[in-house]
Amino acid sequence: MSDMRATGTFEVVDFSAAPVPPSEVKTGLPVGFATMRKTFTGEIEGRSETLFTAAFDPASSTGTYVAMESFEGHVAGHPGTFNFAHSATTTGRDRQAEFLVIVQGSGTGDLTGIRGTGGLAVDEDGIHHIRFDYELS
Repeated sequence: MSDMRATGTFEVVDFSAAPVPPSEVKTGLPVGFATMRKTFTGEIEGRSETLFTAAFDPASSTGTYVAMESFEGHVAGHPGTFNFAHSATTTGRDRQAEFLVIVQGSGTGDLTGIRGTGGLAVDEDGIHHIRFDYELS
């Protein structure tokens, strides 16, 4: 096994809000749920389907999200599928408490046995970047 890094950019091609069941617990921010589809280019190339939930205030751009993605494509030329989870908090000025993990045991094809971490970033011009720091066994 060796540590590897793959990078790419992605674009959200669909963001569909879904209804959230009423809650008896009322907080300062409402919780929302959505499904997303993304396309990836670069060393990470393919597509994903995402389950996305967040507590977010659009007026101040503050909140936290948690997402689970199912990816299909190529990572550094290796074809297959796997799941990864990620979350972050935004203060309206920056991202904090970022987390990304590849779900062990979820890989198929040449990505069977993939595990690792990674990160997401958004440039000032709005370009979304992703990286996986991973191992294949």
